[in-house]
Amino acid sequence: MKKMALAGLAVIVAGSALAQGPAVGPATGPRFTLRTIERPAQPDAIPLYPAGSLREGPAPERWGVLAGTFPDGTRTEARIVRNVAVPTVTPVLPEPAKATGAAVIVAPGGAYLSLSIDREGFDVARWLAAHGIAAFVLKYRVNATPADNDAFMGVVGRTMARATATGSVPDIHEPRAVEDALQALTLIRKEAVRWHVDPARVGMIGFSAGARTTMQAVLNDRDRAGPAFIGYIYGAMTAEPVPANAPPMFAALALDDGLYGQQGFGIVDAWHKAKVPVELHAYERGDHGFGMGKPGTTSMLVMEEFRLWLASRGLLEGKR
Repeated sequence: MKKMALAGLAVIVAGSALAQGPAVGPATGPRFTLRTIERPAQPDAIPLYPAGSLREGPAPERWGVLAGTFPDGTRTEARIVRNVAVPTVTPVLPEPAKATGAAVIVAPGGAYLSLSIDREGFDVARWLAAHGIAAFVLKYRVNATPADNDAFMGVVGRTMARATATGSVPDIHEPRAVEDALQALTLIRKEAVRWHVDPARVGMIGFSAGARTTMQAVLNDRDRAGPAFIGYIYGAMTAEPVPANAPPMFAALALDDGLYGQQGFGIVDAWHKAKVPVELHAYERGDHGFGMGKPGTTSMLVMEEFRLWLASRGLLEGKR
């Protein structure tokens, strides 16, 4: 990742090689636009909390399509959502004949300012379901941001400027996100029969801020209600204290990641020293926010490697 606020903004906010704002970007680099779209109906989304127990924030939930045009002429588009105040999970289920009984909560990234709801959410969920794994896209609460796209872009730009200048993101957090993750785990296990999943095989996979949320669900698991396994995709690599009930972890990172590529692998070392199963995939290229893979790099293998890891641990055996 280049040391430019707007270029860095692209990967941390959208979880992809995209950024916010009207036609922004370096003069010789990619250009980005954000177009507001109507909030979708989301008929399959299941609220995590009783109706009326949470209120909308100061700015309403806002959806947009983020488009990027790159120097080679390629163009990408993906939906994002921000100002989430009422969290949900949306099931994406496999065909009954393919179902393994395993389930994965998918936590998109976006610096707790937005969620890359397609590239790190529904795209991932559909892939998992196609391979027999029940998936649940977690739309967790994020920090409130201005409704105006330009003002939003300014907030994100300042956040990324700090992150790229220091190589760390200590001020990027949202405590309610981990509450939502743990609530989602509780809900899915409680309704396991409804979705034909094994409550003992409900895990999480998170990307960037979603990886941080996934890790916090482990570190705050005081009642053994946390994930049975985790996929930790381009999360911070600094060490964390390993709880006694820590689950197996699959970690993936690109070594040219502009945020975390120079941190070493402290979190993986900590898991290994604690004798908790852990597997690391460190790709030569892919940068931050490669989602299910950056074309032309070996990061394109990340989801299949995650699936094979689950299979190797016996987590895809048997049906519910």
